[in-house]
Amino acid sequence: MSESSKFTVSKVAGRMSRRSLLKAAGATGLAAASNVPLVNIAGAASTTIKIGWCGCLSGVRAAFAEPDPWIHERMKNLVKDGLKIGGKNYAVEFVIKDNQSDPNRSSVVASELVLREKCDLILVEDGDAEIPIGELADARGVPTISTMLPWQGWMFPRKSTPDKGFPYTFHFFWGADDVVKNFVGMWQSVETNKKVGTLYIDNPAGTAFSDQKLGLPAGIKQAGFQELSTGSFQIATDDFSNQVSAFKNGGADIVSGFAYGNHWVTLWNQAAQAGFKPQICTVAAAFLFPSAVNALGDRGDGMSTEVWWTPAYPFKSSLTGQTAAELAAEWEKTTGKQWTQPIGYAHALWEVGFAALRNSDPKDKNSLRDAIAGLDFETIVGPVKFKGSPIKNVAVTSLSGGQWRKSKGGKSQYELLIVHNGTAPFIPKQADLALLSKLV
Repeated sequence: MSESSKFTVSKVAGRMSRRSLLKAAGATGLAAASNVPLVNIAGAASTTIKIGWCGCLSGVRAAFAEPDPWIHERMKNLVKDGLKIGGKNYAVEFVIKDNQSDPNRSSVVASELVLREKCDLILVEDGDAEIPIGELADARGVPTISTMLPWQGWMFPRKSTPDKGFPYTFHFFWGADDVVKNFVGMWQSVETNKKVGTLYIDNPAGTAFSDQKLGLPAGIKQAGFQELSTGSFQIATDDFSNQVSAFKNGGADIVSGFAYGNHWVTLWNQAAQAGFKPQICTVAAAFLFPSAVNALGDRGDGMSTEVWWTPAYPFKSSLTGQTAAELAAEWEKTTGKQWTQPIGYAHALWEVGFAALRNSDPKDKNSLRDAIAGLDFETIVGPVKFKGSPIKNVAVTSLSGGQWRKSKGGKSQYELLIVHNGTAPFIPKQADLALLSKLV
């Protein structure tokens, strides 16, 4: 997919030069820092709604956005004849941006969507992009909805609190505290020495997970487990021998924290070389995708993870009427790939966006903002409730705990089974958590 594309009869203007991009990034910082009065910059034609989208279509986090081009095509088809709101039919223009999993690129994209494209609504699906886009969108009064980042990682880096919120930006997802409840719930179901070795990526999501009061460290301590923390690591790290040594020397039965799949492949190989054999590996983000577990070969059996969304969710899309199982089946049939968890949220982001538009005057920024704040409806990932939420501008969604197990006669190498549903009892439990030593 190209860096930027529009699903309308118009084409994207020529790409900005590198110098122009740097100037745009500078403008973003200036606009966010200066005391700019709020103005309505929805500059598209009055009969056209312009929706901006940003995510990590390439780069280190590309797996999180793998379903998005597929989802975008379906959204394009849904509104190909326009969007009817209040007796009026609006043409819909999509502006799709790839932040390339790069924080610097995210700042450029922020200025492009807010200042140059003058979008009526912005949808964001990557943690690094949500901070700069959110800051500029609030400064310029552009309603924005984001997801796929623990809400603490969205709110606290922007210096806000649950009672304060933000002027124009909204977020729906679960919190780091929900992950902690599921992780601890899984661990408490088996016998271990209760020593937990941890490591965290140094990024917004990693900061949320490592928070001493609301993140994993607090949950570990409160549950009577002992944390053996190795602290944070840079996203480009490709050597985890120090962490492995610390875990082994500390006698950790459990390894946890926040890392990506490529990090875990390296760490798990180095663990084997060092003779380190924990009983449980429950690492946020690392085991979200089938590809990440498949990359471990036979040693992927038993990896455990938070579960955002599965075909077992008993919910339907407000846009297509499809059940979670039907959406996952369509993905597998049309792509030939195993379903992946972000499919649900990639779809739900558009559900929330279109629901807000339909409940507003879409060309009035304040009307659209108020419509988002008033949403309380069911999506393919479950209820999204901004109205009356105790966390201002945030709708907290459901989460469960799962374990990857070798598939029995299926077409996939591994299948993700729900092993803990304490925070989401509507999701049927499919198995008990198994210690890695029992799977050899």
